[in-house]
Amino acid sequence: MKNYRFVLLAVLLLWLKTYLVYKNSFDIKIESWKQEFILFISPLTFLLFVFGFALFMSEKRRNRYIVIASFIISFILYANVMFYRFFSDFITIPVLFQTSNMGDLGNSIFELMRFSDVFFFLDVILLGWMVRKKVSLTHYVPATKRFCLAYFVTTLALGFVNLGLAETERPQLLTRTFDREMLIKNLGIYNYHVYDIILQSRSKAQRALADSSELADIQNYINANEKEPNEQLFGIAKGRNVIIVSMESLQSFVINNTVEGQEITPFLNEFIKQSYYFDQFYHQTGQGKTSDAEFLIENSLYPLGRGAVFFTHATNEYNATPEILKNYGYYSAVFHANNKSFWNRDVMYQSMKYDRFFSMTDYDITEENSVGWGLKDIPFFEQSVQHLKTLPQPFYTKFITLTNHFPFELGEEDKMVPEYTSNSRTLNRYFPTVRYMDEALKVFIERLKEEGLYENSIIIMYGDHYGISENHNRAMAQYLGKDEITPFDQVQLQRVPFIIHIPGVTDKQPKVISKVSGQIDVKPTLLHLLGIDTSNQIHFGADLFSKDKLDFVVLRDGSFVTKDYVYTKNTCYDKKTGMEIDASHCEPYMEKARQELEYSDKIVYGDLLRFYNRQQENRQ
Repeated sequence: MKNYRFVLLAVLLLWLKTYLVYKNSFDIKIESWKQEFILFISPLTFLLFVFGFALFMSEKRRNRYIVIASFIISFILYANVMFYRFFSDFITIPVLFQTSNMGDLGNSIFELMRFSDVFFFLDVILLGWMVRKKVSLTHYVPATKRFCLAYFVTTLALGFVNLGLAETERPQLLTRTFDREMLIKNLGIYNYHVYDIILQSRSKAQRALADSSELADIQNYINANEKEPNEQLFGIAKGRNVIIVSMESLQSFVINNTVEGQEITPFLNEFIKQSYYFDQFYHQTGQGKTSDAEFLIENSLYPLGRGAVFFTHATNEYNATPEILKNYGYYSAVFHANNKSFWNRDVMYQSMKYDRFFSMTDYDITEENSVGWGLKDIPFFEQSVQHLKTLPQPFYTKFITLTNHFPFELGEEDKMVPEYTSNSRTLNRYFPTVRYMDEALKVFIERLKEEGLYENSIIIMYGDHYGISENHNRAMAQYLGKDEITPFDQVQLQRVPFIIHIPGVTDKQPKVISKVSGQIDVKPTLLHLLGIDTSNQIHFGADLFSKDKLDFVVLRDGSFVTKDYVYTKNTCYDKKTGMEIDASHCEPYMEKARQELEYSDKIVYGDLLRFYNRQQENRQ
């Protein structure tokens, strides 16, 4: 073995570094000594395999290969850490293809960097120095065939041991593609990426192999679970303009709450008193964040567990709300003062049959009216209303805000509440940007009234996804007055505001509705309010006003919430107490949660709605 110490040193350094990163940079829940052991050995098979190729190389190529491979693997590890710091998630292959987003991420990436990040490349620097100085450890000895055979047989054996232990710890592990933490905990981050490549290749083949029989099974499931809409509210907004506002990174915990004694959302607090407000409404987004929220509300399909549908399947056929409303004389438009290609919106909006996309080029954007990611929300709404009043009516429109976006930057002149004081700069700065967005929404409603666009509209506002990730749980616990944020609390923090405002209706009989629901329910709810029959449509949501609506919502990571229980991280919690209870209480809902995610994935990966659209055309 001493003749191959340089190869083994590279493996050892990366192995130990990876394990230290697991323990210090990722929040991976370990429940037993076996899980800890699996986590510890999980990087080894991949590293031995990759560096094993050096045994077949000449001296010069071998040393160069070892240093370059160490750098590439270290960079992959570091990229996952950076991604995890904001999203509390791991990178997937589809995310890597979202290169058109990278140009807009400069400030966010810089905000996430730390001086200690040099640690991720110390071993690479050491190996490079050893090669340059020709340290004795780097001296070359050709590997014998016998040694190479023993090396790779040992590597293969370790791989089987790792996979075997993982399967005993988590049966059917490789079917749980939505649970990336589970995969990484048992396979290791590098093997997970290899598996992700396999999944990506398989998903590409799914469309070619799909047929209409798959859609028939799904449609039967949906029809069996269809709920009758609320008769009294069906068609109550018929013929009205539709105005939807996506409220960036807004979580429900700020509603009717204060920071340093000052209201965070004074306008929304009052607006809710004139509206239908759903206080048990959850976002269901995955890696696509805002774009996933859009996909959910307009298609009533779940986003993918890997990447963003807006990127990976933007050219699929859909039956989105804009396309449906086109048959009822509606003109559709999106307003978002960002680059039109961000999240691949310019392509996806065409697939969803939008008539117009007002993007960055349609706005007067200057240094004075911009902050963070671009045009501030108040000038955005002011300019958007000028565009809005030129549209033919009735219209279906969506407005996507920007200011309350990580890293939550705001000039002193726009701060209406003070920053919070905690160990999290992110949470501290979150409150002033939320307050600014709240003020912008007030301006928007005032402008709609001034232009005569308010009375004959239905206005829907929803939070798109979380703003404060679990990486800031310590500060969040401080703000909420808790000792800690448990997995149960973390799920409850995924609640986002959902408001339906119908002038002349909801202001007379406002309601706070505590039905467990999510973004997947928006499409059928809106269509029913507009008096449109949704029977036989392909959607997984339900009318929020239906008397038979089940108190049930599935999050993209497989967690779910019912009227009485919360299930997350393989643990069942009592909703009233927040305490762990026997898993049998949650078991009746586990199959439904799994099945809905699986069916929705089949629709997207197989582009199955092309068969539905053909069926509709044949009927016509």
